[in-house]
Amino acid sequence: MSNATERPTIRILTLFPDMVRAVLETSILGRARSQGQVDYQVVDIRDFAVDKHRTVDDTAYGGGAGMIMMAQPVVEAVESCRRRSDAPVLMTTPQGETLDEALTLELLEELQAKGELILVCGHYKGIDERVKDLVVTREISIGDFVLSGGELPALVVTDAVVRRIEGVLHNGESAASDSFTASRAGGLDCPWYTKPPEYRGLEVPEVLLSGHHANIEKWRREQAAQRTRDRRPDLAPDGEDSK
Repeated sequence: MSNATERPTIRILTLFPDMVRAVLETSILGRARSQGQVDYQVVDIRDFAVDKHRTVDDTAYGGGAGMIMMAQPVVEAVESCRRRSDAPVLMTTPQGETLDEALTLELLEELQAKGELILVCGHYKGIDERVKDLVVTREISIGDFVLSGGELPALVVTDAVVRRIEGVLHNGESAASDSFTASRAGGLDCPWYTKPPEYRGLEVPEVLLSGHHANIEKWRREQAAQRTRDRRPDLAPDGEDSK
């Protein structure tokens, strides 16, 4: 097993480190770390404030409601933990490019190539634009909505990337057959069932109990394609309109 210094490391910069640590220690993310496949560093941006009150925000120049995170503590927090000058620094923001499976795999490649991925979590009304100009290399959004802070989006990005590291999931085929993957032609996943075969009058489709693997896989492909046409026609292959 690699020692901690050799592991690819995801560094999360936040005003609420305890919120982030709790998730990183749990489930798949925690297991990936304990198995030595990735490491995490949580950096408290307030540690880089320059006054005794640990101030990290102030009013906006030009007026307007809401407080703005100051450039100095954020930039210096990034500089303190960045091990390579070309390491990717991501800021989670509604103004960024939307996270999808293709972008997740790009970020995984960057993590593995550079050895680190840095995520900056905003809060309040926004972050001084000079942070983006000085240290941020990419802005990421998890959807067209606004949250109270960037911690949850940063954890979403982290989870999406870490679960695609080889060996993190006990069965790698599980991730390979998820929604949006190549095996689903970029569309949605099929329905899944487990025991018992009947519950409250609802039965598992007979084909799944048949033991005929070719028929089962055919049924799953058809169900996935139909679900994609019905729910996300924008993801259906050209010419496959909803029916």
